[in-house]
Amino acid sequence: MTTKQTTIWQVFKAVLGAFIGVQSEKQRLHDFQSRSAVPFIITGILLAAAFVGILILIVSLVLR
Repeated sequence: MTTKQTTIWQVFKAVLGAFIGVQSEKQRLHDFQSRSAVPFIITGILLAAAFVGILILIVSLVLR
């Protein structure tokens, strides 16, 4: 197994694909070959927080 440096854009695409559930097997294998899981975890937490924030904003606008 080789370790590959992943860019911020690749991490974002991988996490977003995982959120939606449309990630190819090739991409998943590439993600698991990265050096560290920390960028994926941080990006996932930030995207989840942004998603919840957007939902709260939409609900507050609708209920206004």
